[in-house]
Amino acid sequence: MNDKKRAATSANQESKSRRSFLKTLGLAGTAAATAPAALANTPSMGIPQYLNLIKSHSSTSANDKVRIALIGTGGMGIGDTQTALMVDGIEMVAACDLYDGRLRRAKELWGDQLPVTKDYRELLERKDIDAVINATTDHWHEKISSDAMHKGKHVYCEKPMVQKVDDGHTLIKVAKETGKVFQVGSQFASSLLIAKARDILKAGDIGELVFAEAIYDRHSAMGAWQYSIPPDASPQTVDWDTYLGSAPKRPWDPLRFFRWRNYQDYGTGIAGDLYVHLLTSLHCITGSKGPTRVYSSGGTRYWKDGRDVPDIQLSIYDYPKTAEHPEFNLTTRSNFVDGGGGNYLVRIVGTEGDLSLGFDSLTVHRNKFPKAPGMSIDNFPKDQKELYVQEYNKLYPPHPELDGPKEFKYAFPKDYKGDRYEHFVNFFKSVRTNSPNIEDATFGLRACGPTQCGNMSFAQKRAVSWDPINMKILGAV
Repeated sequence: MNDKKRAATSANQESKSRRSFLKTLGLAGTAAATAPAALANTPSMGIPQYLNLIKSHSSTSANDKVRIALIGTGGMGIGDTQTALMVDGIEMVAACDLYDGRLRRAKELWGDQLPVTKDYRELLERKDIDAVINATTDHWHEKISSDAMHKGKHVYCEKPMVQKVDDGHTLIKVAKETGKVFQVGSQFASSLLIAKARDILKAGDIGELVFAEAIYDRHSAMGAWQYSIPPDASPQTVDWDTYLGSAPKRPWDPLRFFRWRNYQDYGTGIAGDLYVHLLTSLHCITGSKGPTRVYSSGGTRYWKDGRDVPDIQLSIYDYPKTAEHPEFNLTTRSNFVDGGGGNYLVRIVGTEGDLSLGFDSLTVHRNKFPKAPGMSIDNFPKDQKELYVQEYNKLYPPHPELDGPKEFKYAFPKDYKGDRYEHFVNFFKSVRTNSPNIEDATFGLRACGPTQCGNMSFAQKRAVSWDPINMKILGAV
């Protein structure tokens, strides 16, 4: 399903659900009376609960302005900046990109007077910039972020935090040494749905965690990174040599500049681009520091356009028992040619229920194990059947219990501005108050490190071990 169709469908469903909810408010109250603590005030099956805006945004108003600059004025950078400017007290100061056309686009969006440059270092020398949004290619994340913090700038860095694990340790060190706020831009960490799922799991409302699965399927050219290339793309309009940076030197190739996610030299493939979101959600909900082993498989099934990353990838992660959670397994899947229309899901399964998160909804199913295991005695002779029934009834005497609701649904409030907005609110609050942020460099490395293990596993066709505490790749096993 494309984004417009998904949005329209979601809006229609929400409108219908809201009308249903208002009409049956009394039933909702009755159902909630039998719900566990974490599900209190939750309506019964088919009636969504609209989550309250539980966070205070008062810190974003009537405070000093935070002046930002954008480095990497592509689609993600523009989206980030437009969202950041929705937060009170944020001012756009300058922009940087290596393609002339994007610099012109920045002026179209934020004013002809906006200073623009192809050299990000010029922005870092400016005293009127407090923070930068780093929306460059993955292979530039560490260098630009480190340089920015050394120059006294706070950093909002797009996911995955780094292309290589060693670079992640560099960012952890630089953030600590400089005291600057560094936040990774995997916005689900700030989602109301994630916060609610965490509360429900912690309360034990779905029992003990045993399994998790996450899906991020797509069915469109844009979803498969077949981005449009401007007609004037050339070595004259693009600073190709600077773009290559630490990557291998190559002749000018517009595909590698504008469709960089398709190439290992600049990106991290499906795992780094999408699985980081899924692991971020899982780690926020469970409190996990990460898996100890990853196995990945897949291939290029449809988009045979010269890319050297798969268009379908599946991974299995082994999570050990820790103080935060029991031992469990996670599977992830992403398919860029999903004829079913695309799908997004994070599902966490417990012994007595599950949590299913979509882009804009959370559904909780509860199915408690009955105390009595049941009997399979039709193949017993009569005398043995009678004896078995007698003993069974002694162990499990009949005890009638109320049958409560088995499904609970949550949805965003009508005035919710989105996870990315909430993520920027949290970032700027940390900047203003010098307080810990919601997705720092350590969290970011623990989310992207296992996905790099997955890419190694895919290439080597062997499982790869990961140390989630020390954040180190231990190698193939």
